[in-house]
Amino acid sequence: MSISFHKHNLAIVILGVTLYLRNDSQTSNLLILQFEGHQAPGTFYISVYILIAVGAVMMLVGFLGCYGAIQGSLCLLGTFFFFLVILFACEAAAAIWGFMNRDTISKELINFYNAAYIKTQPSKVLDAFHTTLDCCVTGTLCPGKTPEDFLRSQSCHDKLIELFSDKLYVNGLAALIVAVIMSAVLLEMFSQ
Repeated sequence: MSISFHKHNLAIVILGVTLYLRNDSQTSNLLILQFEGHQAPGTFYISVYILIAVGAVMMLVGFLGCYGAIQGSLCLLGTFFFFLVILFACEAAAAIWGFMNRDTISKELINFYNAAYIKTQPSKVLDAFHTTLDCCVTGTLCPGKTPEDFLRSQSCHDKLIELFSDKLYVNGLAALIVAVIMSAVLLEMFSQ
């Protein structure tokens, strides 16, 4: 029973971390933008959605494992084990996908930013990028900035890369830690 109870707690942690990543104001402000009918690329959310689904299913599986342990049902415990293996594979896949695509996500957003920047009219898209990332490169697009502000300002491209690299590392690290804990749980189940 303790294995499935800890799985339930782990599911709550996964849901908490992934819901934070999904609803974080910095990423949400940038990924909800639209420019000339095109939505900002939401590739970042793929691994987050996978982890949200895994966390939700893991909560249900945790209850299944608890109930199976209380009832002493081998069928329920076997089903619990089966889902545990599937969830482990999903966690590992989400972590690997996030790690492999960490540069792609930043590049897609940089291309989206550049497309908005090339247009002659300053837009709400650029304003959202500059406000969210606290970056700016020219005075016409950044009213109220002094020349000293531009000297201290960091490139918006660098800020985008930094933001999504940090978020993807949190996402990948959460998935990896859960996968390691799940493998320990699987090994414990085999040893009994």
